[in-house]
Amino acid sequence: MIRYILLGILFIIGMYALIFHRSVIKKVIALGIVNTSVVLLFIISGSSIGDAPAFTGEQGARMVDPMVQALMLTAIVIGVCITSFSLALIVHLWGRFETFDIDTIEKRGDDES
Repeated sequence: MIRYILLGILFIIGMYALIFHRSVIKKVIALGIVNTSVVLLFIISGSSIGDAPAFTGEQGARMVDPMVQALMLTAIVIGVCITSFSLALIVHLWGRFETFDIDTIEKRGDDES
C-alpha cells in the first residue's frame, strides 16, 4: 500500500510542477516525472498478478502477464521521444526569444505578430 501512496505523491509533485512552474525546462522535467510515476504504477501493479516468469514454463504456477512489461517498454520509449522533441523545441525557443519563461515568450510572440 505504501508503494501506491509514494507513487501518488510522485505523480502529484510532477503535476504540480507541470501546472504551476513558468519555465519550459521545468515543465519538461515534470512531464518526465509524471511519465515515470505512471510507468512504475503499471509495473508494480503488473508484478502482483503472478508468481513465475512467463518464459520458464513452470507447471501449476501463476505466470506474470508479459503484456504489462511490453506496454511499459513502449511507454518508456514514447516518453523519451517526447522529451527529446520537447528539448529540441526548447532550443528553438531559446534561439528565438533567449528565455525559458512562458510569460515572456508569449509577450514577445504577441509583439512580433
